[in-house]
Amino acid sequence: MDDMVLQAQKFINTTYAGVAGIPTVAEDGTTGWDIMYALTRALQYELGITALSDTFGPTTLGKLTSLYPVIDGTNENANINRIVQSGLYCKGYDGSGISGSYDSTTGSSVTQLKANMGVASTFPGNGVTPKVFKALLTMDPYVLISGGSDQVRAIQQWMNASYINRANFFIIPCDGYFSRDVQKALMFAIQFAIGYDDATANGVFGPGTQAGLKANTLSVGSSGTFVQLFTAAMVFNKRAGAVFASSFGSDLADAVANFQSFMRLPVTGTGNFQTWASLLVSTGDPSRSGTACDCVTEVTADRAAALKASGYSVIGRYLTNVAGTTLNKKIQAGELDTIAGAGLRVFPIYQTYGGSVSYFNHSQGVADASAAIDAAQSYGFKRGTRIYFAVDYDALDADVTSNIIPHFQGIQERFDQYAAGYKIGVYGPRNICSRVAASGATSASFVSDMSTGFSGNLGFSMPEDWAFDQISTISIGSGTGAIQIDNDISSDRDSGQNTFDPVPTQKLDVAFNTANRDALLADIRATMQTLGVDETTWYTNHSTEDALNVVLQYDSYITGLARSLKMRKSLIQVPIFWEYRKYTYLDDAANTFVQEYYSYMEQMEAWNNMPVWQQLITPVPEMPVGSREDASAGLGQIFAATAISARNYCSSVGITDEATLDASDWHTMETVWNNLYTDNEYNITTAALVHISDAHSIGQRIPGLDYTDAETQAVLARYNGTGDDATEYGVQNLSVYQTFEKYNAPARNL
Repeated sequence: MDDMVLQAQKFINTTYAGVAGIPTVAEDGTTGWDIMYALTRALQYELGITALSDTFGPTTLGKLTSLYPVIDGTNENANINRIVQSGLYCKGYDGSGISGSYDSTTGSSVTQLKANMGVASTFPGNGVTPKVFKALLTMDPYVLISGGSDQVRAIQQWMNASYINRANFFIIPCDGYFSRDVQKALMFAIQFAIGYDDATANGVFGPGTQAGLKANTLSVGSSGTFVQLFTAAMVFNKRAGAVFASSFGSDLADAVANFQSFMRLPVTGTGNFQTWASLLVSTGDPSRSGTACDCVTEVTADRAAALKASGYSVIGRYLTNVAGTTLNKKIQAGELDTIAGAGLRVFPIYQTYGGSVSYFNHSQGVADASAAIDAAQSYGFKRGTRIYFAVDYDALDADVTSNIIPHFQGIQERFDQYAAGYKIGVYGPRNICSRVAASGATSASFVSDMSTGFSGNLGFSMPEDWAFDQISTISIGSGTGAIQIDNDISSDRDSGQNTFDPVPTQKLDVAFNTANRDALLADIRATMQTLGVDETTWYTNHSTEDALNVVLQYDSYITGLARSLKMRKSLIQVPIFWEYRKYTYLDDAANTFVQEYYSYMEQMEAWNNMPVWQQLITPVPEMPVGSREDASAGLGQIFAATAISARNYCSSVGITDEATLDASDWHTMETVWNNLYTDNEYNITTAALVHISDAHSIGQRIPGLDYTDAETQAVLARYNGTGDDATEYGVQNLSVYQTFEKYNAPARNL
C-alpha cells in the first residue's frame, strides 16, 4: 500500500462525497483504473461538465484547453491542483502532498513526467498541458518496465515528440512495449507523413493510406521520416537486425529480406507495399493468394478441382459439428479420399463453441481433446497429424492466463495420456497463439489474422511458430465447383495429410447408459457369486457395488482411452473392477511398507548429502522393518516395475510418447509407484498399457476391436502373472469381461 495513493483516494471520497457521478473509491493505497476514472470525473466536475464519464474525451479536452491551457499554479483552482498531485502519486511521482498548492516540487515532477513521455521540448516548463493531463489520468507507464525494450521506448518517445501537436494524436505509453495504442498511433503517424491533415487522419489502413504507402517504396539509400516509421514498425514486430534509423542501409535490407521470408512474401529486401502492410495490419495485403484455405463446406470433386486450379494445396476441414446447430461443417463420408484424389492435402480443425471466455477451462480442454482425438481417428487421420483447436473470440490477455492456457494444458494432458504421435495446434489471434505456444502446449499456430480489430491481433507480432495465416474470405469456382473459403497463407510448417488409416469396420465403444446401472449391478453380482466371490468378507475393503461404482465413475475416461487405443473398454474395466473388489487389509499393509521404504530412502539420501561434521552428530536413518520397494498399487493393483516395463514397451512401439523410464533408479520407482497409488487416471491408463505389453510378452497380437474370447482370456491371465493361479484369474475374469460386454456391445451397435 502506498500512503500517498491512499491520501489521493481519501481526497476523492472526502471532497466529492455525495456528488452524483463520482463514486466512492476503495481506500487501499493501490493505483488502478478506479481511482484514475474517479480523478477524471472529478476534473470534469471542476470544469463544470455535468455529464460525468470515465472517458477523458473531446469535451473534457476542449473545456480544459479553454479554461486552463496550462496548469502551473498561476490561475487554476486548488482542487484541480490536487487532481494533478493525486495523478502524479498514482504514477509514482512526488506531488508535494495533496495540498492544492502547485509548488516547485510538483512542477519538477511534472517536468520529469514530460521528459519521460518525450514531450519536454514540445511542452517546455513545469506546467501541465491538456494532453499531458489526459495522459496523466491513465494507467499508461512512461518509464521502461520489466521486459520492455529500450529501443521501443525510444521510438515511443520520438512519436510523442513528433506528433503530439496533431489533433488526433495523444501521448502513448513509453514503457518499451508494443501495444494496441502504440500500433494505432503508428498508423496516425504514417498518415501524417503521407500528408493527411488533422481532419482526415483516422488511423485506419484504408485505400488512401495504402495508396500513400505504394507511392513510398523504400530501398537502400532511402532516408527521412518514412524510413523512421518503417524501421519503427520493424522493431515493433521484433524483427532480428531491425534498428530504429532514418536511413535505409544494407543491414536493414537484410533484415527486411528475412522478414519477407518469414511472412512468405516475395523476398526483395525493400520496403514495398506488401511489406508495409504485413508490418502494420494483421492481414497484411489481403489481396494475396494463399496456397492453403479452410472452409465449412464439403469439398466435392468439382470443388477440389476448382481449389487445385486456383493454386490451393492444403485445406482445413472441421472434425465435428456443433451440437444443437444445423450447420453441417464436418468432414463428410468419402470427402478425404476425394481431396487426396485431387492431389490436395487436409489439416483438421476442432471447434464447438469457443466464442467466450466461459467456455475455456482445464476440464473442457480434456473433454475437447478426447472428442477431437476420437473424431480424427474415426476419419483415419494418422499419428503425426496436428489438430488445431479454435479460440474464436477477442480474448483479453487476462483470459489467456486464467482460462485459455489451462484449457490447452488440459488438451495436452489428454494427448499425452493416450494420443501419442498426434500434435496440438491452436487457432486464434496472435497473442493467444504466441502465449499458448510459450506455455509448451502447442507446436504450431493457425492465426486468425482476418480479425484485424481483435485486441489479440492489434499490437502483436506474428507468432514465430505460425503454420497458417488466415487473411481473407473469398469465393472461387463456378457452378458445381463454386465454394467460399477463408484464404490462408501457408508457412509450410504443416503440410497436412493426404493418406489415411482405414476406417475401422468394428464399431468403437460408447459411453455407458446410466439407465442400465442397476441391471448391470445385478448381473455383475450374479457373476461374482458364480465365481465363488462372496459379497462381503471380513478381510475385503470394498463391495461389488463399490467396485462397479468406481468403474462407472471413470466411464468417460475409460471409453476415451479404449477408443483411442482401439481396444474394448470391457478389457480395461475388468482389472479395475476385479482388483478394487478384491482389495484387502493386506494391500493396505503393503502400501504402508512401500511408503516407509521411500521415506527411508529420502532420509538416507539427505543424510548422505550432509557435510561430514553434520553426519557425525546425526544418526544414520534405519530401514524400517518390513519395508519394501514395490507393491501392487491403486485401482488396478499394478506394481511400479510392471508399469515401467509396460510404459517403456508402449513407448518403444509408438503407442505412447513417453520418455524411457529407468526401473533401476529408486527415484523413478518412487514416482511411478506414487502415480499408481494416487492418480486414478494414470493407473487406469497403465492397466490398458499393461494389456498391450502382456499381449506382446505372450506372443499375441495387441488387443483390438476384434479380439477373440481366447485372446482376451490369455491377456487377462497374464495381467496376474504366470502359472496356475494366473490361468484361473483369466478364466474368472473372462466371465466378468463378458458381463460388461453384455451392456457395452449393444450400446456401440445402436
